Amino acid sequence: MSEQLSLHAARALARAVLIAAGAGRTAADATAEALVAADADGIASHGLSRLPAYADQIRSGKVKGQAEPALEWTSVSTLRVDAREGLAFPAIAAGLDAAAGRIAESGIVAVSVFASHHAGVMGHHVEQMAERGLAALAFSNSPQAIAPWGGQAGVFGTNPIAFATSRKDAAPLVIDASLSKAARGKIMVAAQRGNAIPDDWALDAQGNPTTDPKAALAGTMLPIGDAKGAALVLMVEILAAALTGGQFGFEAASFFTAEGPSPAIGHLFLVMDPVQLGGPDYLVRLERLLDAILGQEGTRLPGERRLKARAVSEAEGITIPADLLEDLQRRSAI
Repeated sequence: MSEQLSLHAARALARAVLIAAGAGRTAADATAEALVAADADGIASHGLSRLPAYADQIRSGKVKGQAEPALEWTSVSTLRVDAREGLAFPAIAAGLDAAAGRIAESGIVAVSVFASHHAGVMGHHVEQMAERGLAALAFSNSPQAIAPWGGQAGVFGTNPIAFATSRKDAAPLVIDASLSKAARGKIMVAAQRGNAIPDDWALDAQGNPTTDPKAALAGTMLPIGDAKGAALVLMVEILAAALTGGQFGFEAASFFTAEGPSPAIGHLFLVMDPVQLGGPDYLVRLERLLDAILGQEGTRLPGERRLKARAVSEAEGITIPADLLEDLQRRSAI
């Protein structure tokens, strides 16, 4: 069974759950907004289904609910953000807002975030920059889930990447991809709901393909593109963890359990002014490229389904499992 919630009601419920668990209001607001935005875009694996785990980790102290990010400009175009083992969303928002304010001076700003937590839908962060007329790249690592190619033990996370750019008279173009064949959050949702998964998403602990999401969570994820995908996962691990000072995937505690230390992972964002880099005709030239794509029958641009789902959610609200809603309502009253 499932229940329907308006976006306003969903955000209010999420805020209440986080505050009841011990989160500060700024962190609760940013996190509630991000989780509900994921559900609104049809990305349930990164939506309210994550909220019980977030709340449990705040209560246990694994996530510092009252943490306030610390920002340090190390040059005119490089910004370090210490998330202080708190929720990722307020730290990322603070860093990107500061970067957007500096971009006219430098043309490009690199933002490294460390001692952080699950960053949600990476595309949403860069989309917010594109809505301000900018372009942005994002990289994040995560707790171990993917083995090196040819290996059996997890070393890297699913390590998502994202890109967004503003467009001429259109919503931003957003590209968002996990480097595993499927997001680990999708397998978590399948385990919660008792659903099987495709047999090419993951391996069990013995290295065998599995359709059992619980066995997959105990094993490893498969990367996109086989060996080439594994190399891309390594690249993101270096950019998001080695370069930022975040913990590596094999060092980071789980996003899903309340036990253990903070995952303390890292994220890297590159925020760019496309006019300073590419000249005043950037938006016109971009549309030429996109028109060349759409001029072929059967094509579409990345993100079209997401935008359609968002429009429906804004009008009708989101649907979540009834047992999840019951759990969140109980938590919000604690």
